Amino acid sequence: MEIKELSQKYKQYVIDMRREFHMHPELSMQEKRTAGRIMEELTKMGIPCVPMAGTGVLGIIKGSHEGKTIALRADIDALEITEKNDVPYKSQVDGVMHACGHDAHAAMLLGAAGILNDMKDELKGTVKLMFQPGEEVAKGAKKMIEEGALDGVDEVFGMHVMGNIPTGRIAIGAGARMASADVFKITVKGKGGHGSMPHLAVDAVLTASAIVMNLQSIASREVSPMDTVVVSVGKLVSGTRFNIIADEAVMEGTTRCFSYEVRDKLPEMMKRIIKSTAETYRAEAELEYNFLTAPTINHEVSTERARKSIEKIMSADAVMELPKVAGSEDFSEYLEKVPGTFAIVGTANEAKNTCFTNHHPQFDIDEDMLEKGAALHAQYAVDFLNEQ
Repeated sequence: MEIKELSQKYKQYVIDMRREFHMHPELSMQEKRTAGRIMEELTKMGIPCVPMAGTGVLGIIKGSHEGKTIALRADIDALEITEKNDVPYKSQVDGVMHACGHDAHAAMLLGAAGILNDMKDELKGTVKLMFQPGEEVAKGAKKMIEEGALDGVDEVFGMHVMGNIPTGRIAIGAGARMASADVFKITVKGKGGHGSMPHLAVDAVLTASAIVMNLQSIASREVSPMDTVVVSVGKLVSGTRFNIIADEAVMEGTTRCFSYEVRDKLPEMMKRIIKSTAETYRAEAELEYNFLTAPTINHEVSTERARKSIEKIMSADAVMELPKVAGSEDFSEYLEKVPGTFAIVGTANEAKNTCFTNHHPQFDIDEDMLEKGAALHAQYAVDFLNEQ
């Protein structure tokens, strides 16, 4: 039986699981109930599984024939958002909601697990099922990797539902598709004084303001015009009173880019500009820089394979080109280690009121796409494992 037909068996199951997860959302790295239910479901299917990364799960389906290994990934955490939908499966946890579709991701991968397990006698190789915690805080993928989820893996595949892509379409694209997301903190040390005698002080506010402005030269003068980079200071705290020269200023911000190389160079670029600017104003400054999420760079061969897999379970018309987006996704951590690709499943349907963007309190999905997502996971895995 073809995967397209076999997926029908799991259509209602995937919807039911998605609704259960939606009603019981859990925040990042706290997904105990979710992980427990995933392990129960995998165990019922006869699929060996183990806890991983604290509140994640790793399941393994071994085919009857030796071969390569592919990892399929779903994230499982929710957000600190109060749901405003009036639906039977509305969140039962105050202030917490699956507003980014991770409930759908977990359910689709469980559906794929059922499909692949049903046909494991035909499988040539191994499928790892990665149910990953903590995507929203950019901790889960790194922890899964640290604990061995990618050991022996030849290829990785994942997907994300989106409320701004029409239902019935799946978006793919090779190369850099999503940006990195890193954070920084800059502390400026000056010398306090009276507002009427600034020459006797070292103004931390003035220094911080100059640093904010000078950091913008990274995008305009330090990085090739062919590369995209953003350096944004989103928070600046300084001073205590209108007539006191501040002796300290603290800034926090984020950087975004689409290149591993640019990302690696950003801290040193920033450090040089911050230090020299502070010295110009007789102050001192230090930079704390934390790498959170790498850019999501899809491999060309993997993306073309995904195109063919989508055509098998849907049609050529279902495929659309995925544009670059400045948002980030820690699936990128896997792509830094092994080849693979990340697809976007469209779920926007005006008739079903599912056109709200991700992270909106009224975010919801067209559940007819859940079966397609489960089938795509399975189809991509089989296509990869059967490839010579």
